[in-house]
Amino acid sequence: MVMLLSRERGKIRLFPRRGYIFLLTGILIGFLTFSIISFIFSVSMEGGGVIGVPERIEFEFLYTSEKQSWIEEVTPKFEEWFKNKFDIEVKVRLIVQGTHETINSILGGQIKPAAWSPASSIWIPYLNEKWRNLGYDWTLVEEWTPLVITPTVIGCWKSFLEQYNISGFSNLIELAKKGVEFKYGHPDPQLSNGGTTAVVLEFTAAAGKTPDQLTIEDLTNETVKEAVRILESMAVNYGKSTGFFGKWAAENGPDAIHVFAVYENVIIDNSLTAFKKWNDSLVAVYPEEGVILNDHPFAILNAPWVNVWQRFAASQYLIYLLSPSSQELAQKHGFRPANPSVPLDRNIFNETNGVSLEINVPVLKPPSGEVLEAILTVWADVKNQGLQG
Repeated sequence: MVMLLSRERGKIRLFPRRGYIFLLTGILIGFLTFSIISFIFSVSMEGGGVIGVPERIEFEFLYTSEKQSWIEEVTPKFEEWFKNKFDIEVKVRLIVQGTHETINSILGGQIKPAAWSPASSIWIPYLNEKWRNLGYDWTLVEEWTPLVITPTVIGCWKSFLEQYNISGFSNLIELAKKGVEFKYGHPDPQLSNGGTTAVVLEFTAAAGKTPDQLTIEDLTNETVKEAVRILESMAVNYGKSTGFFGKWAAENGPDAIHVFAVYENVIIDNSLTAFKKWNDSLVAVYPEEGVILNDHPFAILNAPWVNVWQRFAASQYLIYLLSPSSQELAQKHGFRPANPSVPLDRNIFNETNGVSLEINVPVLKPPSGEVLEAILTVWADVKNQGLQG
């Protein structure tokens, strides 16, 4: 099953009507809940103080690298806003990793964040299952809210795109089968959601199915595996995370890599720098097979290391990140707003920045959790064995 993005009365809808309503309802409920908490807290302070109110709150926010430029810009603004509103200092300690790496860090206890934002909500059930497998009898992530939206796309240097007319992963597989030499890459799927979605789309193209139709049998089918293996043989780099990978591609230029899988926002975030350095543009190709949307959920962990004040500050952080001003700032870093009241900025989502305002390909549903986990195993067999990752 696929869902098409559509234009309605001049507005772009990223979700079918039902999903749009669910998203809007979730955001409004979240805002209402946190606003009530904020009101009670503010009134209590005005009434003579609250017993045990700290002078300073500090919490860790573990998130993924493609959001780094936005989060680093907006977080100091939040800290100032929080101080002015509650007369309490707050410090958000930012920790950046790839999505799968964040899961490993939480499960291994190396990092104990109050709030977590992977690149996609498809990883939340995965984390919860792994958490319970460790022997815990409660769910680590019970609720979450999308922060921003970005599709996984094929990033091309314009010179390469014009030479080979790249249209999707099927096209790349055919080029590789014909013996066309090109340099390909994507983030490591065992560390990064961007890498995982890239490999999902490779198998989607090779099997001629949509991701939600993929089965374990498809992943082990030798014809399908060989098609993916041929494309993966062109890989010259597997990055630790999607944001870092895109930055590497932009810094090293069209001689280092011709085509790669990243998020749409990574193209926007690096397009100007890349053109100035190489006189060649980075362009997003929306695969004809379809795109997977990444919703970058924000979750406050239901963990013993998160105290009530950290939970409160993190909830205020969520409110701030979803505010129109923060969502507009996110667009400047290439993200599509998750807050449906914020219109898409045509000055950002345009061909000059290497992207499209409208996404005129199917929006694909993700694979099952079983298939998602199996892909991580199968990729180890079909990847370019000469590369680390």
